[in-house]
Amino acid sequence: MGKLSTHVLDVTQGKPGVGVKVALFAVRGNEKVLLKNAVTNSDGRCDAPLLQGDELQEGRYELVFGAGDYFAAQGVQLPAPRFVDEVVLAFGIADPAQNYHVPLVVSPWSYSTYRGS
Repeated sequence: MGKLSTHVLDVTQGKPGVGVKVALFAVRGNEKVLLKNAVTNSDGRCDAPLLQGDELQEGRYELVFGAGDYFAAQGVQLPAPRFVDEVVLAFGIADPAQNYHVPLVVSPWSYSTYRGS
């Protein structure tokens, strides 16, 4: 049975993003349904998979990361409005039997992701 997980890497400091708020939504047509809220731990990861087993279904999802609030809490001088604030990663689950790891690599000026396992 598959699972969905994430982690955050702060590339400005070369360390895990600790204390980043993460929200997971299922996207069903024009509707977004909040499935889970989490906060990253000392390793920049959530303490448990965001979804696993029967919870993980084929479909469209969004992860929303509170990157701007994280950098502000780190004392980073940010412009108003912030260039990178909430980072929304929209992705699909095609095979819920597989593992989907969707990390965020982020700075106040850029971000990227990839599909891991």
